[in-house]
Amino acid sequence: MHLAYPAVLAVLLFCTGLYGVLARRNAILVLMSVELMLNAVNLNLVAFDVWLRDALHSGQALTLFTIAIAAAEIGIGLAIVLAVYRNRGSSDVDRLRDTAETDEAETVPAGDDESDAGAPQAVEDPATAQAGKAKKAEATP
Repeated sequence: MHLAYPAVLAVLLFCTGLYGVLARRNAILVLMSVELMLNAVNLNLVAFDVWLRDALHSGQALTLFTIAIAAAEIGIGLAIVLAVYRNRGSSDVDRLRDTAETDEAETVPAGDDESDAGAPQAVEDPATAQAGKAKKAEATP
């Protein structure tokens, strides 16, 4: 068997996966592209195992480990993508940079510190905080 045929196919698969990772915006398509890259590595492992005529078949054993790791990666990756989609309504990779919360979202309602010392304080959203500030401004003479 010529080693060039599976090696060229693996290079094409890997380049297709790399293009998908770099050019796609949808997180699920990025995960599929990573799978293409891992399958290119698996193809190389099996091809070199057959070409070297390894008695232990270590290339095929490593391929099985890579498949198991890829299955775990897809399971965790899809769970993360679904959680992000539920929270944000989009699985766009460019919008995932905005996951950090700002300090404005963590405003604590003004109150008596001595009376609420043992109670947990609730976090208000910015709209509620603005409404509270407007009411205080109206109440003060």
